[in-house]
Amino acid sequence: MSQKTPKPTLTGHRLKTRKRDEKEKYDPTGFRDAIIQGIADAGQDLEQISKFLDTSGSRLDYRRYAEVLFDILFAGGILAPGGSLIEDEKVTRCEVCVFLADNTVEAVKAWEQVFNLLIRRYKYLEKAFEEELKKILLYLKGYTKDERSKLAKITGIFLANGRATANVLTSLYNEHLVKESLALEFITETFTVWFSEKDISNVATALRRAQLENKLMDFLPPSKRTPEYFGKHFNAAGLGKLVNYMELQRTADSKKELVSEVSDMIENEQEVREIVSYCKEQMKKESLEEHEVAVLLWKSLMDSVEWNKKEDLVAEQALRHLKTYSPLLAEFTTQGKSELPLMLKIQEYCYDNMNFMKCFQKIIILFYKADVLSEDIIIKWYKDAHLAKGKSVFLQQMQKFVEWLQNAEEESSEEDD
Repeated sequence: MSQKTPKPTLTGHRLKTRKRDEKEKYDPTGFRDAIIQGIADAGQDLEQISKFLDTSGSRLDYRRYAEVLFDILFAGGILAPGGSLIEDEKVTRCEVCVFLADNTVEAVKAWEQVFNLLIRRYKYLEKAFEEELKKILLYLKGYTKDERSKLAKITGIFLANGRATANVLTSLYNEHLVKESLALEFITETFTVWFSEKDISNVATALRRAQLENKLMDFLPPSKRTPEYFGKHFNAAGLGKLVNYMELQRTADSKKELVSEVSDMIENEQEVREIVSYCKEQMKKESLEEHEVAVLLWKSLMDSVEWNKKEDLVAEQALRHLKTYSPLLAEFTTQGKSELPLMLKIQEYCYDNMNFMKCFQKIIILFYKADVLSEDIIIKWYKDAHLAKGKSVFLQQMQKFVEWLQNAEEESSEEDD
């Protein structure tokens, strides 16, 4: 029986690693020392510091040490968890950083330009910057009151100029920061600067994109988390625009809840009187106007049904459904300023939903007979209060009925004479 020849093995040889395959040792303190020395050489001149940061990116690994780089620019050194600085015998705190700047908007604006120029030059730092800002806000408790104030100001500038998104503010939802009012103190100063730079539409858009528009109350300590305290605090800080925005958001949420609840009640075939009772409670609780409820009820009525896709069948389905619930609408159209918004909403709905284009006149006549819409409002709508949407189609549909109303009105006046 033959034996297998053993495979040859390499002995006495060392494989040489190519330089490009060698992994460079992670040395954050060495990177820190180089940055701090460069900033020290530039002195207090932020323009010279920006030039140093711009040219150093070619020899210092900003991509790998982005967190260290931003720690130094904000706090003057590497931040340990909690917000304290890691210091050693060789290097102490950098003497030029955001936390050691003057506590003025002008001073932090100058520092914002340093960050802006750096990130525009090295675009790959954008994501790291946002993550770093989140971390720094999370360590808020570890800074002095003066440092927190400067950080709040520069955060407001970052948000106003789009350098950071409002997502960074989610770090402030930390339980301890909220409980000890640090989050509220910080957010107040941040919004003050933000509003001094931009209008409410800029703030609202940023909050909406970060899905924070309904979470502003969560910055308040649990014991003070009421609309009344929110208004009192931010009005006293000169942020009435934020208070008004918050009220609009609360109202919008209340309206969504009413539409959803009424739609469910209709689907569950609850009696009209029960729906009326619920709506009146919500009106009182949320300070809603009658015309607002009338329009919301129309939306609930139309949202609660799966409409037939055939135009010739949807009219019959709609009229049967609306006739059942016309007493509900009648409860919330007791005055002209409630009737007209409802009629305009019906016009808009029929225009936006093409299968309902031919239903408009039939719906209006149904609501006229059910005392939901009065002849005065229908005539006013026809003459000068209608929308531009589908104007020619709907006016043509309503022409004969409006003429009949006007003739009836004239005959009634003659009889009275």
